[in-house]
Amino acid sequence: MWNKEDKGEISPYTQSPIPNPRSPTTNISKSFIWRRLLVFTGLAISTGMLVIFTNVQSFAISPSTPQSHPLPPTLAQWQDQTNSGDYFSQVVPTQVGYLIWSQFPVKVYIETPQPIDAKQAQAWVNNVLQAVQEWNAYLPLQVVENQKLADITIIRKNPPLQKLPNSKIPRARSAQTTYELYKKQNILYHKFTLLLSPSQTGIYLLAAARHELGHALGIWGHSQLPSDALYFSQVRNPPPISARDVNTLKRVYEQPTSLGWALPAT
Repeated sequence: MWNKEDKGEISPYTQSPIPNPRSPTTNISKSFIWRRLLVFTGLAISTGMLVIFTNVQSFAISPSTPQSHPLPPTLAQWQDQTNSGDYFSQVVPTQVGYLIWSQFPVKVYIETPQPIDAKQAQAWVNNVLQAVQEWNAYLPLQVVENQKLADITIIRKNPPLQKLPNSKIPRARSAQTTYELYKKQNILYHKFTLLLSPSQTGIYLLAAARHELGHALGIWGHSQLPSDALYFSQVRNPPPISARDVNTLKRVYEQPTSLGWALPAT
């Protein structure tokens, strides 16, 4: 998300395959093959001192032909009275099309931080909850207590260090958003994991959660204007969700995707 070196640029793409640690190494079965094909970490949008997109190896099977889903009522009813425009051109389609949710409410799990004291942990959760409530005005979200039910999981944890392209020096990041693809009853779905650095507190934690949730809801790219929540760099006074953010989200949900549709017979 944010680049504290205010250069106004997004780093180029790099390759970073991540294996599935749960996959068995012997007695390869059909279900194992599906897991290897479908369950992997997809693009990762990173936040902090480094802004970088990470892509994995090409999708191993042919997804269904992308199709559009009906707009959720909250976005269908949205009208921008300010004619602020959008930054849809900055949104990156993935191997399976745009990262659109087709079943609502989208379920969000917020992990209670450990091992900080209860007061600090509650303050952290409250900031993240506020970001969820803000986006709930535009897409239906539901906070759940069981992580197994979650579409989006939010964790207070330092993202792994990342190297700049053509550099051997690892850089710290303040947040990271990744997704996985999986199959259920032959339908292709996705889920997200958001890592928010423990160094983020107060309004900056709220801004980071707001920004990363924007990615997880489908805005897989960055704005070039500091007045937008999805601006690529940190600002002194983080803005709320803007009309341009919502306009962009609405345009994303008008696009085709393979998510939520049946996989082709193989």
